[in-house]
Amino acid sequence: MEIKAHEVNHSQIAEVISDSMIIQSAQDGLDLLGNLYYEGFDKIVILEKNIASGFFDLKNGMAGEILQKFSNYRVRLAIVGDFSMYSSRSLNHFILESNKIGHVNFVGSLPGAISRLSKN
Repeated sequence: MEIKAHEVNHSQIAEVISDSMIIQSAQDGLDLLGNLYYEGFDKIVILEKNIASGFFDLKNGMAGEILQKFSNYRVRLAIVGDFSMYSSRSLNHFILESNKIGHVNFVGSLPGAISRLSKN
């Protein structure tokens, strides 16, 4: 795993780069959050492919548990991917609501993620 720092509008945004799965459990999400928060990042970009598919099944609670920790620590998150493959109505509603609030963003590109996270 590699962390690429982006500085935009005096904000440090961590881009997580990996060829392997990074978040397979709620604890993995918490570990990633803690490590990057300790390094001074309060905004994080991660690719959907680096997150276990279970995250996107809202029934198991993994997404809620992870995103609650991000909210508690006031760390903003952007997940980059193609979310059209998920047919769950509740997940699609969750994505729309999350993007409206802006603390957690589901976006289609890295530039889109950086742009969303660089806004206050």
